[in-house]
Amino acid sequence: MDQDGFKGKTAIVTGSATGIGAAIATGLAARGANVVINYSKSEAEAAATADSARRHGTGVRLAQGNVARDEDCRKIAAAALEAFGAIDILVNNAGTTKFAAHEDLDALSAEDFSQIYAVNVIGPFQMIRACKQALAACGAASVVNISSVAGTSGLGSSVAYAASKGALNTMTLSLARALAPEIRVNAICPGYVETRWFSDRFGAERTALISKDQAATLPLKHAGQPDDIADAAIFLCGPASRHITGEMLHVDGGMHLSFATRNRG
Repeated sequence: MDQDGFKGKTAIVTGSATGIGAAIATGLAARGANVVINYSKSEAEAAATADSARRHGTGVRLAQGNVARDEDCRKIAAAALEAFGAIDILVNNAGTTKFAAHEDLDALSAEDFSQIYAVNVIGPFQMIRACKQALAACGAASVVNISSVAGTSGLGSSVAYAASKGALNTMTLSLARALAPEIRVNAICPGYVETRWFSDRFGAERTALISKDQAATLPLKHAGQPDDIADAAIFLCGPASRHITGEMLHVDGGMHLSFATRNRG
């Protein structure tokens, strides 16, 4: 099925075993795109996501790799080209964090910063570099970086995480200029989203309470779901957004509006 011009296109989605990445990969497959599902450690979950994507009748390739390693990024790009002969879409979704209170400066080490930046900033750069030639050759390529409202507010799970997403946002602007007109580069800035990150750390019961509390503070009064982010990312991947580049799109239930109000006192 060809929906919105995705049929026959090839997309790489990093960190797509679970959560937002899985929703994006399966959503692209549902619209007719071939997808490369990347994972670092979650092999069983990646295989399950691949099975879901294959039900839509499009090509699916699994590619293990840690985006913090340049050789792995090149391997993921090569896997896409070997399987499908082209790369039209790159979604940089892989990310990591460390939960640390912002006022506790001793909770983060230099190694923590290095690890978070390696995945959240250097990883997307390396993936774009590895895919650049193939993306440019397709003539109407799209890169979508999954950032965070933390990158525009300075809030979030830790100072290092917020700083890394701020860096990802400025890199989005830099590369949108540098890679135009052949490649568009945009970012999605989610707020709180119900994913495995929170349930793995806090457990199902406490995560449910966190979601309820988060929803109560938002103008739209509901916690984000992976499909909310996927729908926006897929829009930025496709021809309907052909005149958009260098954009940081908040998909956060209005969370950034609450920050603006708070900052005004």
